[in-house]
Amino acid sequence: MAEEEDTRIRILQSLRGKICEGKNLGPCSGPNRQRDLCTFCTISLDQEEVFRTKVFDKSLSPFYGEDFYFEIPRPFQCLSFYVFAKGVFQRDLPVGKVSIRKEELCKFSGKEHWFGLQPVDPNSEVQGKVHLEMRLNELIIENGSMCQQLLVRIIECQGLPLISGQNCDPYATVSLVGPARSDQKKTKVKKKTSDPQFEETFNFEVTRPNSYTKKSNFPVEEEDIEKLEIKVDLWNNGNLAQDVFLGETRVSVKILRNDHIHRAWYLLQPKGNGKSKTDDLGSLRLNVTYIEDNVLPSACYTPLRTLLLKSPDIKPISASAAHILGDICRERYEAVLPVVRLLLHHSRLVPFVSAITVLELENTQEANTIFRGNSLATRCIDDMMKIVGRSYLTVTLKPVLDEICESNKTCEIDPIKLKEGDNVEVNKENLQGYVQKVFSSITQSSSSCPPLMCDVFRSLRHMASKRFPDDPHVQYSAVSSFVFLRFFAVAVLSPHTFQLRPHHPDLEVSRTLTLISKTIQTLGSWGSLSKNKLSSFKESYMYDFFKSFQEDKCIEKVKKFLDEISSNVSKESSGVEDSVVLKEGEIQKRAQGRKRIGKRNFKKRWLRVTNRELSYHKHRGKEALCIIPVKDIRAVEKLYESAFNRKNMFQVLHSEKPLYVQAGNCVEASEWVEVLSQVSRCNPDRLGTFHPSAYVAGAWLCCRSLSDSQPGCKPCTPTLLANLQLDIDCDRETERIFSLLTSSYSKLQKMEDACASIAVYQGPPKEQDDYSLFTIQDPKETFHTVRQITHILEELQREHDTRSGTAQYGSQENPIVGKTS
Repeated sequence: MAEEEDTRIRILQSLRGKICEGKNLGPCSGPNRQRDLCTFCTISLDQEEVFRTKVFDKSLSPFYGEDFYFEIPRPFQCLSFYVFAKGVFQRDLPVGKVSIRKEELCKFSGKEHWFGLQPVDPNSEVQGKVHLEMRLNELIIENGSMCQQLLVRIIECQGLPLISGQNCDPYATVSLVGPARSDQKKTKVKKKTSDPQFEETFNFEVTRPNSYTKKSNFPVEEEDIEKLEIKVDLWNNGNLAQDVFLGETRVSVKILRNDHIHRAWYLLQPKGNGKSKTDDLGSLRLNVTYIEDNVLPSACYTPLRTLLLKSPDIKPISASAAHILGDICRERYEAVLPVVRLLLHHSRLVPFVSAITVLELENTQEANTIFRGNSLATRCIDDMMKIVGRSYLTVTLKPVLDEICESNKTCEIDPIKLKEGDNVEVNKENLQGYVQKVFSSITQSSSSCPPLMCDVFRSLRHMASKRFPDDPHVQYSAVSSFVFLRFFAVAVLSPHTFQLRPHHPDLEVSRTLTLISKTIQTLGSWGSLSKNKLSSFKESYMYDFFKSFQEDKCIEKVKKFLDEISSNVSKESSGVEDSVVLKEGEIQKRAQGRKRIGKRNFKKRWLRVTNRELSYHKHRGKEALCIIPVKDIRAVEKLYESAFNRKNMFQVLHSEKPLYVQAGNCVEASEWVEVLSQVSRCNPDRLGTFHPSAYVAGAWLCCRSLSDSQPGCKPCTPTLLANLQLDIDCDRETERIFSLLTSSYSKLQKMEDACASIAVYQGPPKEQDDYSLFTIQDPKETFHTVRQITHILEELQREHDTRSGTAQYGSQENPIVGKTS
């Protein structure tokens, strides 16, 4: 078992992007055309919804502006974006969809594209796979002649969709189809399961146009083989309602030419008539990035990880592995993030940031342009603040942003944009009130600023003063350019991006947040800039608005705040960790202690986990109905679907009765299990085994043990050690760095050539313009590091080639894509 773990590859999938906007949604003509369409979008993995935008009111060309990111916890065939028209007195109606097969996602990665909406046809809404076995038998019939019998065994299906949120009641029809025949057989209905085990065999007589002869080695005539096929359709039994199509696959009988027995997995396909031509339904602008990380065992990454972690100690810093990665991938914004996360986890980020900041300041000629560009230093600090400062933003800004977004006060002060009936003085008063609340929340928050951010700010302040000793303001502008301009102002402008709000704000609220953000940027810079700042405003209405603030008092508050978060006194821990909400959301909870399985035993609840406790509430914001201290959690594991005939269920085992929870989808279930496992991973009484099913009618459904106190029958899932607050998986980050370096291998070789050229000729030849893109202070040291990186990349590539064999086509891991009708 240990040997298997040592060679195991983790395949980790993630999806990030943005649902930007729709255009001309709905049929462009006919009785279904609506002028005032209220729409929303959903994202589905196959047929399972995992994300939903808010409803956008009365527009055929809505701007959604919704960012999304989630880990994908299971295999999938297709990623779909649906547009729905919100129903008032009836169910929501589908307008259209964009479907992208998994293998095609790479074509659209990282760039915005317009996609035409396709119709939502029930015959095209399929998912799952079916396991089949086919064989030909030769029989002698009554008159002594020979005939062929085709045996089709339908073994099982996996991953069938939910129907109305519940497991389906599936059955299959198996047909032998030819030009002049269609023989159909049917399996039994399996109740409440998405993974039915059929294990049924059907016989079909293969008729022959001629009497039996031994001319052909293959026992069925050629013309029959070319035309016969087995068709398998999956259906949900609707009882009194109409049966629902779940998918189909077709297999030609000629596949038995070389093999008398054929056994394989097939992906279910839509019906061919799901491609009917319809009216133009509009289009959707999307940005989608799908990433699949094939993470090797941890030991494989030791050389690359060690080289990267040595970066802060390398002299000069431009010769370090981390700086070289930033240099050759400077146009790829995502390249910096894995390095930042890796250095953060190993407490090496502050010395690295200090070193690259010194390098940047050496190339900065004027104090008023300090940290203005998009350099490696500014990108590293940006990413650090987003990771480390997440809970800081929540504590500081969320209450006031909730008030702004929910109160809907008009704050427009631009005379050109005022609506009829608006009072500019009232709007100015509303805006001033909001700005004062946000400004006060920020300037009074120094005690909540994470120590790591304070360490970085203190370092920035010291280095800026040292670089520009004659400028008394630079020590403040070095810090305010990050904490105000790149942190708080950005969070105010886009609160949904920082998980401060569930959705992108509507246009009016978004305008209010823009005005507040702009004001906060200027107020934040007042502590370090001269008082003639007002003269730089282009808009006269902003000039008038800023005059309403008491400038001296604002400057004093900003300076005091900047002093507190960047002083030489290290922040001491009080010993009491602040309570931080790690995850919360609506779930279905099974009543604890119930002995029967029933629908009424499940109730909607609001589940909330912090670093101290897990609690559930009747509704969000209500008093807790039950609180489980994190220290009492002994295991968190997923449940078999058969336990309660429900998908996406998990259990929290603690000192009392198990807590059984059903999440809304597979992504939510995986996130809950991950965060609860991480927050409780160091508990001393964690269990080694668990029961993956329920105790019902005096026995465990999984192992049939009669005692409810019987130790578990399955080992608990080992929890990878990770930084819970930062959510860092070091092996995954190192694999991403490997992928980035590999994809930029040609630039790595150019840097190596540049180092060799500089070392020999004391300067690059003029025709080599590419060399000027690199920062090479010490060519010999840089050359040495590049050669180390190259060697490590070759070794890691060999490890990938050795371990990542592709599963056989037709296996459970790599099913066949059957042809559609």
